[in-house]
Amino acid sequence: MEVKIKKLDEKVIIPQYKRKGDAGMDLIATWKDESNPMYIMYGTGISMEIPTGYAGLVFPRSSLSNYDLIQADSVAVIDSGYRGEIWMRYKRTRHAPVRSYNVGDAIGQMIIIPYPEIEFIEAELGESERGDQGDGSTDYMNPEIPEENQEKSETYETN
Repeated sequence: MEVKIKKLDEKVIIPQYKRKGDAGMDLIATWKDESNPMYIMYGTGISMEIPTGYAGLVFPRSSLSNYDLIQADSVAVIDSGYRGEIWMRYKRTRHAPVRSYNVGDAIGQMIIIPYPEIEFIEAELGESERGDQGDGSTDYMNPEIPEENQEKSETYETN
């Protein structure tokens, strides 16, 4: 699939797959703004025209665990109608000095995926095995966990 991309800076590296079979394409920082004491902003120097019916999802890279940052919006959604610069905001997890990405580093990865157009219809819901059981409800259904330990599976004790 072809996607139109615009370089907003001459230094830009257009996102690409590093290996055959990779789902995400690395986004490279072209600028960094540390003026906010809570966040660090990174620009990629690119904007794109994602086709209608598709969205770009921007995730942190696994290397994020080496830095004192978390992606502020967990997953950024780039809608097909957005034409501005793709940028990422990371929240600092501690006070200065903070280990962070630099200009020229891969700061995230983008996946472009199709999505269905949804129309909600107000109606009574059918029955299901799970019903309204929420957080952690499947922990109690795991046949690998002995029944006497299933209640303990909610707490993570270390010896």
